[in-house]
Amino acid sequence: MDIKDLIEAGVHFGHKASRWHPGMERYIHGVHNSIHIVDLRETVRGMIRASHFLTRLVEAGHEVVFVGTKPQAREIVRQQASRCGMHYVVTRWLGGTLTNFNTIRSRLRRLEELEGMEADGSINLRSKKEISRLRRERRKIHRNLEGIRRMSKLPGAAVIVDLRRDDIAVAECKLLGIPIIAICDTDTDPSIADLVIPGNDDAYRSIEIILSRLSDAVMVGRDKLVARQQAEE
Repeated sequence: MDIKDLIEAGVHFGHKASRWHPGMERYIHGVHNSIHIVDLRETVRGMIRASHFLTRLVEAGHEVVFVGTKPQAREIVRQQASRCGMHYVVTRWLGGTLTNFNTIRSRLRRLEELEGMEADGSINLRSKKEISRLRRERRKIHRNLEGIRRMSKLPGAAVIVDLRRDDIAVAECKLLGIPIIAICDTDTDPSIADLVIPGNDDAYRSIEIILSRLSDAVMVGRDKLVARQQAEE
């Protein structure tokens, strides 16, 4: 990863120095116009560590969930998770998504049922009021769970864009011992994450360049997994 690319993407811009978290001190290069500047050498190191971890994890047969519910992160998270064939949450993290996984699976089965009613036309046998209610239910479930509908087991790791915003996801991962890879801005407590990538967690291009690298690492792991499985056949 070229540091010049990170600079162009604005990865080095942190928050106002007055808003910093002391735990981020080792990742901060300095202050410019009252704004903390992230040490991009640490960003590169963090991305390399996270990439190696994800490749090994996926090669071993585990899956990953990408989490980013802030508006500027949603489309990037959806794109990069889909690109590498992994799961994502981009609207809101429903409490129990991981810790009450069986309930979430039941909601996904309900979604499949509702979609089946649309597909075979049986929904049209209901009253207009009932049709409207069922379609609202389908849209709501799809909106909240679209990115994890293929998730049949708990993920081996979570990639989280903003630890502060998605604190419920963080708490569930911690409770279940699921490793967290996170972009940590200068106002974030880095001790929450297992693998820290210091950088701007607010700018679109910053989030994009980091997640695209992690998505690449996942794809490398999947390729290695497929190659090993084919060799064993």
